Amino acid sequence: MEHLLEAFLTYLSLDRGLAKNTVESYREDLEQVLAFLEKRGVKDWREFSGEWVAEWICERGVDLEPASLARKLSALRSFSKFLVTEKVCDDVMANFDTPKLFRKLPHVLTSQEVDQLMAAPNVSTPIGRRDRAMFELMYSSGLRVSELCNLTFHNLNLEDAFLRVRGKGSKERIVPIGSKAIQAIRDYLSVGRPILVKSQTADALFLSQRGDPISRKTFWYNLKQEAKRAGIQKNIKPHSLRHSFATHLLENGADLRMIQELLGHADISTTQIYTHVDATQILKTHHECHPRADYIHPFKRIS
Repeated sequence: MEHLLEAFLTYLSLDRGLAKNTVESYREDLEQVLAFLEKRGVKDWREFSGEWVAEWICERGVDLEPASLARKLSALRSFSKFLVTEKVCDDVMANFDTPKLFRKLPHVLTSQEVDQLMAAPNVSTPIGRRDRAMFELMYSSGLRVSELCNLTFHNLNLEDAFLRVRGKGSKERIVPIGSKAIQAIRDYLSVGRPILVKSQTADALFLSQRGDPISRKTFWYNLKQEAKRAGIQKNIKPHSLRHSFATHLLENGADLRMIQELLGHADISTTQIYTHVDATQILKTHHECHPRADYIHPFKRIS
């Protein structure tokens, strides 16, 4: 059974051009289903059926968050279509719907919390300099975690203050780098990285203590630890700085289409989630933009 799973993963990588991290997510989800089937004596994908899917959902799906279950069912749906193409079995997922999801608002830091976070790393150490540079760059340029961790010197142009980023679907975009991020990167490159690097041929920009390219899990762990050190009470997520980047741009008057380009979103509907604002921001905008706002709701009452 594993040979068909490997063939499917190869198809995702070579034919569909999916990113390595995306393919690994498919592998993880489908290997869980494979282990479930093998434990029950299923030895061939021709025995795979909707009944097995229903049993798997009843046994394993009940403990999953809706988003996690939806992702796993999506992986199964794609794999099922692949098996149909290979004439292995019928489409066993034809009668299963994806759970309806409510799109959650992103976790966003205030400008003050961003300042607290940037001041948290111990920059007397190479790890602290690296972490501050990564935090500054993610907030300055709105990068995804995978994009940040995969950066090489080839992507970086500090003289002209821009990055060349390869995002989802291997789509390339150019994003600017702010002055504070540039300074933090220069500090890391001059003092921090030379201590971490183990090979002169290493091209990765951000390195772990072992000299390897830093992983997404390590970055997330360090981000949470530094946020805790900074006294930030919010539930920090890997993309919290990316979300804060987009939200703060929007709040300060940036065009939504421009934010879409900077984030590398293929569809504007994905970017529109950042149009959320709190009641104070709504009232502030009303006060500043409406010709009779002082009469309707003086801003001094809510400031």
